[in-house]
Amino acid sequence: MTNQPSLDSANFPIDRPTSMAAKCWLDDACIVDIDHFVKTLSGLKTKGVRPDLIGSIITHYACKWIPELTNDSPSPLTTNNQSPQQSATALYLKKRFFIETIVSVLPPENDAVPCSFLLRVLKTANMVDVDSNYREELEKRVAWRLDEATLKEVMIPCFRHVRSTLLDVELMVRLVKRFVEMELEGLRSGAGMFKVAKLVDAYLAEVAVDSELALPEFMELAGAVPVQARATDDGLYRAIDTYLKMHVKTAKQERKMLCKLIDTQKLSIEASLHAAQNDRLPVRSVLQVLFSEQAKLHSHIDWSRSFSNSKSPLLGVDTHDWCHSSRDIMTLHQMEIKRLKEHVTRLERQCQVMQMQIGKLSEKKKRFFSWKKLTISTNLRTTTTQVGEERGEEHGYDSSSVGKQTPLKGKQRSKHTKTWRQSSS
Repeated sequence: MTNQPSLDSANFPIDRPTSMAAKCWLDDACIVDIDHFVKTLSGLKTKGVRPDLIGSIITHYACKWIPELTNDSPSPLTTNNQSPQQSATALYLKKRFFIETIVSVLPPENDAVPCSFLLRVLKTANMVDVDSNYREELEKRVAWRLDEATLKEVMIPCFRHVRSTLLDVELMVRLVKRFVEMELEGLRSGAGMFKVAKLVDAYLAEVAVDSELALPEFMELAGAVPVQARATDDGLYRAIDTYLKMHVKTAKQERKMLCKLIDTQKLSIEASLHAAQNDRLPVRSVLQVLFSEQAKLHSHIDWSRSFSNSKSPLLGVDTHDWCHSSRDIMTLHQMEIKRLKEHVTRLERQCQVMQMQIGKLSEKKKRFFSWKKLTISTNLRTTTTQVGEERGEEHGYDSSSVGKQTPLKGKQRSKHTKTWRQSSS
């Protein structure tokens, strides 16, 4: 082991700001050996250093020696520390050991390390294939603070060759389910569930572009968030529409299953208008959107009427302002109703045009079959006439009067002709 500078944990600046204390301490110490770093860190813990300060020290130390853990460019110390004589396998194993050591020395407090740093560590841990116990510990810590994550941070690639998707969707499903379990058990409280729901919808919209994403995986991640966690379903509708746009071979029954995830009552006016004109959605889903939008408009109109007929329950509020706001609401509702009526009229016109086209096609079909029948009957008559002429010539009859069977011999023909005329008269 190389000689390390002496570190006195008793003289460590406990009350200094977190980031500055960690940076100054590490820059002065220049710890190179990770075993010495772990021993020094355990000494700091025994001295009662705050967990957030210890977490800041670990974060700064890890980002200094692993470039993947920071968004900045690699530092000169990092570049010089990695010897070019080391093979790729040696660097791979060294990085795995470093990640496992960092996870093992994390403070037990879940709020000691930022979520962004934990996600970068988890991404690197999946890349170097660390032990499952360390990966599970990282996932628990990330799930605890998942409401603080951003979309860019959770877009972790899939490093396993057995998976064909670009992003690790299974990892995201596990993180969301762990977070929901913590919320249901009462371990967490607050508006974190709504943030996670928005994060999941945005993630679904991004991963829906992948043509290799299977429908069960998409639906599992979309259903991992409780229904009540979504204040609006616009994000979920956008993700489903993107999935249907990229997966054109999705069956009709699968489209219905996807659209059942959407609560049409939670769609905004813009999303409802888009869904009403979306030919990728099943007809039943479009009708549900129209009906729900109509029901919402009727409820708003009834509420506005009841409010305008009743007196204001609030004292000290100007009635003129309330009337003015109610008139504005009525105007907006009337504009929305007019827009929906125009859309319904447009749909009726399209239906009429389709019916006219179907009628024209049926008439053409009738004409075709009647012409074909007439052609067949004409050909049959021509064939019968030709056959009769041939038989008449064989038996000695005149070909011009096959049906009359008139003999060709002179006297007999006139006699028989006369008798036939008398009998017919």
